Amino acid sequence: MAREFQRGHKAKISDLTAGTDLYVGVSIAGPGLTFDISCFGLDANEQLSDDRYFVFYNQPKSPEESIQQLGAQAGDSESFRVTLDRIPAGIHRLSFTASVDGDGQMSQIGPGYIRIVAGGEEVVRYSFTGSEFSTERALMIGDFYLKDVWRFAAVGQGFDGGLAALLKNFGGEVAEEEAAPEQQVPAQATGAPGFAPPPQAAAAAPSFGAPAQAPAQAPAPAAAFAAPPQPAAHQPAAPQQQPVHSAPTMVGPLTTPPAAPYGQPPHPPQQPGPPSYGQVPGRQPGYGGQVPPPAPAPAPYGQQPAYGQQPLYGQQPSYGQQPPYGQAPGQAPGQAPGQQPAAGAGLAAALQPYKEAPTGARWTPQNQQLMRVDLSMGGQAVLARQGSMVLYQGKVDFSYKGAGFAGRIVGNATGQEMQLMRCTGRGQVFLAETGAHLHAIELQGDGICVSAENVLAFDESLQHEVRRIEGHGIPGGALFTMQFQGSGTVIVKTHGVPVVLPVTPTTFADSNAIVAWSSASQVIISSQVRLRRNAYPGHSGETVNLQFRGAPGNFIVVQPYEV
Repeated sequence: MAREFQRGHKAKISDLTAGTDLYVGVSIAGPGLTFDISCFGLDANEQLSDDRYFVFYNQPKSPEESIQQLGAQAGDSESFRVTLDRIPAGIHRLSFTASVDGDGQMSQIGPGYIRIVAGGEEVVRYSFTGSEFSTERALMIGDFYLKDVWRFAAVGQGFDGGLAALLKNFGGEVAEEEAAPEQQVPAQATGAPGFAPPPQAAAAAPSFGAPAQAPAQAPAPAAAFAAPPQPAAHQPAAPQQQPVHSAPTMVGPLTTPPAAPYGQPPHPPQQPGPPSYGQVPGRQPGYGGQVPPPAPAPAPYGQQPAYGQQPLYGQQPSYGQQPPYGQAPGQAPGQAPGQQPAAGAGLAAALQPYKEAPTGARWTPQNQQLMRVDLSMGGQAVLARQGSMVLYQGKVDFSYKGAGFAGRIVGNATGQEMQLMRCTGRGQVFLAETGAHLHAIELQGDGICVSAENVLAFDESLQHEVRRIEGHGIPGGALFTMQFQGSGTVIVKTHGVPVVLPVTPTTFADSNAIVAWSSASQVIISSQVRLRRNAYPGHSGETVNLQFRGAPGNFIVVQPYEV
């Protein structure tokens, strides 16, 4: 019986099936839409370091044929054969993706799925619908990834841009020129591909083949590793249609490009607009046929234009600057009076650097001060500092997380009390606090010590407790910190960009500047105590230095900040 996965679920392949010769079927469809379904073979850095492992309609197999694209069969829109024990050691992840060929968005698709079939039996299926996405034009559906053993993860992460943008995201290069289709047709017509079985073997389906879904397919099942019967939708045989990957990358939905600036000829694909004031139709602008000098370059986004310089398209003129002739103050170029301004290419280009990061990880930094956690991945709750939520999407529940009576006593006594909220559900939560820099630290059975005031959020699976640092000459007789251990992620906040240093016998750090250190490090109080004479009245202004010792591999994290 097949296991039904939800987005974010993961499992070892050995827990699903004992076989390594697998059939992967993908189903995705939408009214009037055409899809390119591909497989990216990525290295340990999740990059396409060898483009021969980009398996798609123009390259249907990897060099050693451990990854093969089989075409539509057994009710699947596209299918692949994956032989895990033949995949080279340099490939650590297989990412199965789908992208819209042409106009369209992932919100328009109907119910789809990715499934794994082993020995003629379906062992796992992950289903998705278009209601889970919005304007994305590509989708990372599921991954095979190597983490001591091969595992499968249901990703279900939308991606802005088409196949070319997805290729660049994985470190590949988009070909600007492609061979003429007339040169490709003879190569495709010279017999069956090398991975097709002989005609006599067509009666018996291989062990990894997909089970038949209708009795009509039982008398003559298609061989699982045969070429697609009619791959017209996936091969650029028509001269008037070019593959998506050969076009330049275009991220986000298509928008209307702005008109060319005055004094410059329009781009060839654009239709010439009406002549400007005082210009004879059909004649180049400028008195007497003379072309005026080029207009000064527009100011960068976020800066006011200089005197005599035209503002960007859609940008308001600065104080004291006159708008172009015929344009009312506050009116965008080309906008009729009383008409709402339209979002042009200039606006899309200006906002592009600030779009949401589309990676499929559980914790994803959006910038240095904003962190996103996908609660749908990992299947566990997140504990975050109260009031740190700035935005959430989906069905998310927030509840108070108390430390209990004993925990409150310990927190008040040690200064390591954390006011936490528990985040559960299926959605994405964006976290931030006072513009602090945020850093995701993933623990895999190891530990780290962090002061409670430097913790923003962490996975509930992590074990945390107050740790005591003994010392003399300190108010209260000791210092305290929080220690996190287990498997999960803790989000640490700092003032500015920190630095990570190895622990040596001569490593000293100010207690106000230290952020975190490895839990295996030995921490002692240094005898060097500084007196601050400029402290406020009634306070000695004492501060202490911590000395760190430990075996090679231990570290400390220090922020560029002093109290």
